[in-house]
Amino acid sequence: MNSQPLITTTEAVDKAFYVIFGISGIALLGITVAMIYFVWRYNRKRQPLPISQKDHNIWLEITWTVIPSLLVLVMFWYGWEGYLSLRRVPDNAIPVQGSARMWSWLFTYENGKTSDKLYVPVGRPVKVKLIAEDVLHSFYVPAFRVKRDCVPGMETYAWFVADRTGSYDLFCAEYCGVAHSKMVTTVEAIPAPEFEAWLQAKPIIADVGKELLQKHGCLGCHSLDGSRMVGPSFQAIGGRQVVVTSNGEKRTLTTDRDYLHKAIIEPGADIVDGYPPSMPSYEGRIPEEDMTGIVDYLMGLKAEGQKVEAKQAEETKEPAESVDPAKPAETATASTDPVSRGKELAEKNGCLGCHSTDGSRRVGPTLKGLMGSERTVVRDGQTVKVPADANYLIKAIREPSAEVVEGYPAAMPPYPGLSDEDIKALQAWLDTLK
Repeated sequence: MNSQPLITTTEAVDKAFYVIFGISGIALLGITVAMIYFVWRYNRKRQPLPISQKDHNIWLEITWTVIPSLLVLVMFWYGWEGYLSLRRVPDNAIPVQGSARMWSWLFTYENGKTSDKLYVPVGRPVKVKLIAEDVLHSFYVPAFRVKRDCVPGMETYAWFVADRTGSYDLFCAEYCGVAHSKMVTTVEAIPAPEFEAWLQAKPIIADVGKELLQKHGCLGCHSLDGSRMVGPSFQAIGGRQVVVTSNGEKRTLTTDRDYLHKAIIEPGADIVDGYPPSMPSYEGRIPEEDMTGIVDYLMGLKAEGQKVEAKQAEETKEPAESVDPAKPAETATASTDPVSRGKELAEKNGCLGCHSTDGSRRVGPTLKGLMGSERTVVRDGQTVKVPADANYLIKAIREPSAEVVEGYPAAMPPYPGLSDEDIKALQAWLDTLK
């Protein structure tokens, strides 16, 4: 199978592209020239009456049938050869398992080494066995012309060769939920000796906890530096106070070991205020040993958080205790302007993934001109018209399935974590989308 010279995925796709592009360009030029000639030659001023009595020409008909057929066959041949090259994996390809999950990648090598980036040696083929752990994803590396869907329950693969060192973008090209746009990592192409050294290197003990978070996809939604993502930041998470919504009621909890363990196993039980209930349950998916390591690591972040807190207090010339450890770092930098805050909430909670702001149709209705308009919704099986006011907005966010806009699917999840102040900020922003 691999006795032929190695044709990389880049070479295969580029060859097919240039052949098809070239044929299309020549055809466009020929058609355009013929059209201009006929417009000039048979202008009504020159030929007011038709003079030809021919109703067919067998050789002309054969010509315009045979030549396009041959061109289509040529394009098919190069496309087919390119496709076979994409599926024909060289024998010496390095096997790597690529796991896609909301919303991060995990790559596992034969010796058990894992990474959230795909490290490959320059000049050596790499075969990535692709699996999806939850929903549809798509493995897409433009630099190597490879794109392959990851389907739950189905195992597939993609392969490529990096011919030079560098960092190449790797995207998820299939919409997979709230943080789809952030499901980005890189292919790190490094010289073969450096790759072998990296592959055999043991993780530093202090980094084991972070590696476990990467392994199980936690860092796809939670940051370590206080920046706001889909879920709350892990910065200084150990032992802080958080406001959560439990069974529709708000309460304050301490993030101790029991809380962290429950948040991983039953994430829907206590939703942190200001965040969507988008985390799946990891019950049965994380080994007990890994669970202990993750919780130990997160509790250990308390000490690091105290150092950050002390530094912030020193810089602002205020005593350290004036900094509220219960406030997540991301809310400290939140905008106080209601319109800006509303736009920020819409972006962070994934609203703009399903709703446009320019009037175009997406999964959900556009947000342009929403406030003050009249909406036709389906309520209890009946079609009714309702005004899009503050009450409508609250119900649409907290009980989206109660009144579904006609012509759209009931696909929106509830957002009980958004406070009344958050919804007012969203309304202020929506009022500007006229």
